[in-house]
Amino acid sequence: MQLEVTLRRITVNNVEDICDLSKTLSPAQRNKVADNGESIAIAHYSEDAWFRAIYAGEEPVGFIMLHTGADWSDGIDFPNMFLWRFMIAGPHQGKGYGRKAIGLVLRNLAARKVYELYTSCGEGEASPLPFYQQLGFTPTGDWYDDEMELKLTFTDATVAQLLG
Repeated sequence: MQLEVTLRRITVNNVEDICDLSKTLSPAQRNKVADNGESIAIAHYSEDAWFRAIYAGEEPVGFIMLHTGADWSDGIDFPNMFLWRFMIAGPHQGKGYGRKAIGLVLRNLAARKVYELYTSCGEGEASPLPFYQQLGFTPTGDWYDDEMELKLTFTDATVAQLLG
């Protein structure tokens, strides 16, 4: 039986647990995604950040953060929805939690009539590229330093499939 995946606010009661999840990643994975504590701090100073803890049942298993519009002050000039940070803790990878978390985000975007989500990732060891490609993300041809930009154009059927 798969545990229910939910996205929850990060509060004084769970922030340390969410920060500690970064320590569960392999050194190669830690090289591909910012530390959760750093991401939470950045989010508090960006007017366009939306972030949540990912839970499986009552256990925190990951972190997700979107950039929701252009904001020169945080260094991102991007007018669309952008998956800025995303991680699933090492012991919880491969259980479908990441797929469900992305599905929940897409459901929220679809409710606002937004059907595109962008992200970026590096290549090489521990790259999340295969995961994103399995979800339907495709390279756009644009790059952010050493990270390729990916785009997912989705439908309500895509959301249902990810959450199903």
